[in-house]
Amino acid sequence: VSTSPSGSHVAEPGAATADRGQLHRGLSQRHIMFIALGTAVGTGLFYGSAGGIQTAGPGVILSFLIAGAAVFLVMRALGEMTLREPVSGSFAAYASRYLGPFAGYVTGWTFVFELAVVVVADTAAITTYMAFWFPEVPAWAWVAATILVVGLINFTHVGNFGEAEFWLTLVKVGAIVAMIFGGVILLFTGASTADGTQASLANLVDHGGFLPHGILGVLTALTIVTFSFGGIETLGVAAGEAKNPEKVLPKAINTVPIRILLFYVLTMAVIMALVPWNQVDGKASPFVQIFEGLGVPFAPHLLNFVVLTAAVSAINACIYASGRLLYAMAHDGQAPRAFTHTNRGGVP
Repeated sequence: VSTSPSGSHVAEPGAATADRGQLHRGLSQRHIMFIALGTAVGTGLFYGSAGGIQTAGPGVILSFLIAGAAVFLVMRALGEMTLREPVSGSFAAYASRYLGPFAGYVTGWTFVFELAVVVVADTAAITTYMAFWFPEVPAWAWVAATILVVGLINFTHVGNFGEAEFWLTLVKVGAIVAMIFGGVILLFTGASTADGTQASLANLVDHGGFLPHGILGVLTALTIVTFSFGGIETLGVAAGEAKNPEKVLPKAINTVPIRILLFYVLTMAVIMALVPWNQVDGKASPFVQIFEGLGVPFAPHLLNFVVLTAAVSAINACIYASGRLLYAMAHDGQAPRAFTHTNRGGVP
């Protein structure tokens, strides 16, 4: 067992998995890569992007570029620290060591409460997605089912969490790639919506220009866009349970932010080329609204399943990250001691 500078205990790769009070290094390279992708590519893109589009129009692409550049720099910095000290407490542990206990306390608890808000937001989004198929079912039923399923996933060995996140993210990433290629095909074939609006790159500039709300709209959209990138920091938290952190972390940190940025920018460009930005009403996922308007067979149902998967994945990662952070903070005396306990699977 190794002890981090912040006091958190993590079992070495060869440690017995039945030990109590220790986290287990059970996350492989593909788990780490897809956890980082999955936490940032979720509800913020599939559902929340409508708010950014309404605020900045096509200029939301600039918002994503600005926020993406900042995210990349932050992740590089976090990556340097994580590679040196791969602990579950991640940035809270680093704040405690280099800035003092109070900084770690504020950082850790702020993050835990922020994740609680994100879980509520994503769970609310799930009720919206399920209402697309089952409008007569009360929302609380979907809330209860979501918490039950995600809770069970997180209660088992960390490897099971990583596997679940891998497959959930694979669905999301595959859907995004398919949507981008499908959208490009629709653009070249001149598809049009039911009201006669034709898909064209001209839609990016024909409805008030590329910046219909000016630079102020781009800056205002940054608040929404930055929230969309939230979750990528889970990569630092997961490092504490990575099997070979010195090998898997550099690749994940260098490539994941760029991939995420490309996903967001290309997706936004395709969406607003298929349908004018001022027709995105935010009542449903822009993905569902656009492909339904274009009359693509079964596309709305398929995309609704994808955005549902994205929300479940985001909640799954948030519960994972908050649990590990509380575990590390408890070892530092910054959270109730009860959070130091783990089950036989090494789960806090």
